[in-house]
Amino acid sequence: MLYLVATPIGNLADITLRAIDTLKRCDYILCEDTRHSHFLLNHYGIRTPLKSLHKFNEAMRKESVLNDLKKGLHIALISDAGMPAICDPGSRIVSACRDKELEVTIIPGPCAFISALALSGWEIDRFQFVGFLPKSQGKLEKQLKALLSYDGTSIAYETPKRLLKTLSALVSLQPNIQVAIARELTKIHEELKVGTPEQLFTYYSNYPPRGEIVLLLERRDEAPAPMNEQELIERIKKILRNKEISLSQAIRLVAQENGLSRKKLYEIAHLALGTNDC
Repeated sequence: MLYLVATPIGNLADITLRAIDTLKRCDYILCEDTRHSHFLLNHYGIRTPLKSLHKFNEAMRKESVLNDLKKGLHIALISDAGMPAICDPGSRIVSACRDKELEVTIIPGPCAFISALALSGWEIDRFQFVGFLPKSQGKLEKQLKALLSYDGTSIAYETPKRLLKTLSALVSLQPNIQVAIARELTKIHEELKVGTPEQLFTYYSNYPPRGEIVLLLERRDEAPAPMNEQELIERIKKILRNKEISLSQAIRLVAQENGLSRKKLYEIAHLALGTNDC
């Protein structure tokens, strides 16, 4: 049988008795990084052999794992933190086990995005989880636009190096939305910050983040009131301050956000800003 075993997302005490017992009884354990997993296993006196399973070798490892399961071996699958196969390796092997009608079970436990969702304190009746956000600027903005149109709370994972880029994009796309950033969950420096994209951009510019990050976007129950001309100009100025784009691109973006004619917005911007760069 294949056992999907959740492991702590930070605090080593956050592991179930059943998980410890399963890891001790299995013939071997599949893990992302043997060096990382040794730390957890040594803490609980678990001597079960480890074999690596990561995104670069999962396809190659799959057949040998399936053969071992057919022989009756008991195999555990863990990730570096949290639930395996959730933004981590393992889904290919689980799917292959289902296809071959090999038994798979789960040992539930910690999950970073569920923990962040509960910690936010927001009223939740609908949410979506999209994993890690795209790296490229174009794909990132496209994904964020889709999340901002969702009728519920959206949750994603982000890295410390890319957080400011994502917050900057949100400043441009939806400056008034409430965003929650959960960081270092269950660890000594656990942190949850809630604010507008601009407030959080300022904060994390002064205090560069470290550790794993969960980003939550609030549900918007009502469409924002239409902007007047002065608000439209201020919105254009704000985008120009936070993004290295031309005035023409900023006007195009604001026009799309507000369902306005670009030509009309060009005229407003020309009169207000006194420029022909449109």
